[in-house]
Amino acid sequence: MSDAGLAGGSARVGVIVPAAGSGVRLGEDSPKAFVDLGGSTILERCVSGVVGAGIDAFVVVVVPAELVGHARELLPGVTVVPGGAHRSESVRAGLDACGDADVILVHDAARPLTPPGVFRRVLDAVLAGHEAVVPGLPVVDTLKRVDTLKRVVPGDGAEAVTETVDREPLRAVATPQGFTRDALLRAHADDGGLATDDAGLAERCGIEVAVVPGDALGFKITTPWDLRIARMLVS
Repeated sequence: MSDAGLAGGSARVGVIVPAAGSGVRLGEDSPKAFVDLGGSTILERCVSGVVGAGIDAFVVVVVPAELVGHARELLPGVTVVPGGAHRSESVRAGLDACGDADVILVHDAARPLTPPGVFRRVLDAVLAGHEAVVPGLPVVDTLKRVDTLKRVVPGDGAEAVTETVDREPLRAVATPQGFTRDALLRAHADDGGLATDDAGLAERCGIEVAVVPGDALGFKITTPWDLRIARMLVS
C-alpha cells in the first residue's frame, strides 16, 4: 500500500507482542511474561493494554513453543505462535503471522503498563508517512562513558571514566515501535541480524527512524525492582 493509502485511513494494522524470553534477570520461577502482576500475568495485562488502546488491529503473541497452549488459554481469540531463540527470530515469526497488515507495531510484553496514547502517537506517525517510529523520552541522568578494560585500581571493580556524554540529543526509547510492513520486512531481511530493538535493525539497513513522545509508564519490567514497582502501580 502507498503512503497515500496509509494516510487515507484504510491501513490494516497488526501488533506483534514478543513474549518468548526467559526473563532470568527477574529471578522468578516462570518466564517473565507469565509472572503474576496483580492477579493477571504480565502478558495478559500487556495484551489488555493493546486492546484498550482502541486500535483496530490484528494481535499476534509470540511465546516459547512449550507455552503456546497455555498462552492460548490465557488469551482466547488472540493468535499465538512459537518464538525463536532470539528476539529478532520471534519478531519474524510474528511478522509471518500478521498476514496482509500494512502497518505493524511491535510491543514488548514486558511493558504492560504503556498508556493508550503512546500506541496512538506511534501509529499516527506511521500513517502520516514515517517508515519507522519509536516512542522516546529525554534522558535525565548524567551519562558517563567508561573504558571497560581499564580499572582505576586493579582488582576493585571500578571502571575509568573517559568522558561525560551530552544527554541533550539523547532519547531513551521503548515500545510500541511502528513500521510500514515493507520497512519491517527490510529490517528483518537478514536472518542473522540481531539488535536490542527493531528500530536498530531498521537503522542498520538505512531506514530513517522518527521519535514521538513516550511515557514513563512504558518502562520495561526486567529486574525484581521493576516488578515491585509495577505491582505497586497496579495494586
